[in-house]
Amino acid sequence: MTFTALAMPSYKTGQELLDEARARVTEIAARDAIALRTSNPDVVFLDIREQPEVNLGVIPGAIHLARGSMETKIEALVPRASRVVVYCANGNRSAFAADTLQQMGYREVASMAGGFRDWVAAGGDVTS
Repeated sequence: MTFTALAMPSYKTGQELLDEARARVTEIAARDAIALRTSNPDVVFLDIREQPEVNLGVIPGAIHLARGSMETKIEALVPRASRVVVYCANGNRSAFAADTLQQMGYREVASMAGGFRDWVAAGGDVTS
């Protein structure tokens, strides 16, 4: 019996996947997201953090949808024509989520760089 060596597949690191997602999406700084929220009250802020993180506070009026269930629930909550700013704790999960939303047909979507952490540091409104 002869064994043939199989070529090892090429794998990507988590950082490489994140870099690729960020290259495909628009990122918006927290200070710009604050200004956008003020100038355009129709913008949907989508909080994709897990519940324990949400318990620390949220952007007023944001829709909470944990990242793990976003793909299956987003269409019932947010129309594809909406302008959406996705945020998480520090901007990594939101980049992946924004990339996924674009694949689902959402065209005006951005990831908030720095996430909720930068929103708070920039003086953005927070409710509990």
